Amino acid sequence: MTVTLITGGNKGIGFETARQLLELGHTVYIGARDVERGEKAATELGARFVQLDVTDDESVNSALATIGSAEGRLDVLVNNAGILGDGPIDGPKALRVFDTNAVGIVRVTEAALPLLRQSSNPTVVTVSSSMGSFWAVTNPERPEYNLPAALYAASKSAATMLTIQYAKANPGITFNAIEPGPTATDMTAALGIGRPPAESARTVVRLATLGPDGPSGTFADEFGPLNW
Repeated sequence: MTVTLITGGNKGIGFETARQLLELGHTVYIGARDVERGEKAATELGARFVQLDVTDDESVNSALATIGSAEGRLDVLVNNAGILGDGPIDGPKALRVFDTNAVGIVRVTEAALPLLRQSSNPTVVTVSSSMGSFWAVTNPERPEYNLPAALYAASKSAATMLTIQYAKANPGITFNAIEPGPTATDMTAALGIGRPPAESARTVVRLATLGPDGPSGTFADEFGPLNW
């Protein structure tokens, strides 16, 4: 079975991605900061749970150690955990958003690399955003042009760049970033936009199930490569 870890997998796109990968026969670990919510989600889906706070090194290392002990490898990592950080901007909020959306990717990916290297088809998918695309946010014809989310947008630019750089540094591992599409989740409730998470999860699943000859170092949405 393909062993998969999804950060922030207890709700939204992460939850639906877990559901779809389980249907494809993956062994799915849901990583969630909140133990009660994470265990509830895992039980509902028939997945496994690891407590994982992407902003805490000890939590991340412990989660990957648990998976390593049980499975001996990790085939797919989905960097899904993220926060919006809307409203007034200040330093502490900026640190919190970047710590979650960008530095969290570094923490989890670095901890996962030894296990990914034990896989015959190691794959990493980062749930990024077209809000992090300079091309999109400066294009009046794009919906991102009128969405005020400075910290989210900037941190997702960093998330995409980290993904590309990891791909260059690890040619034996497939790394791709995805814009999943406007999705109605707890995070976007303030914006009042989006389609059901299950629809957007399909774009994540497509990249999570690439073969060894699939593309790496890309940023795309469901329609193909995105400018950024």
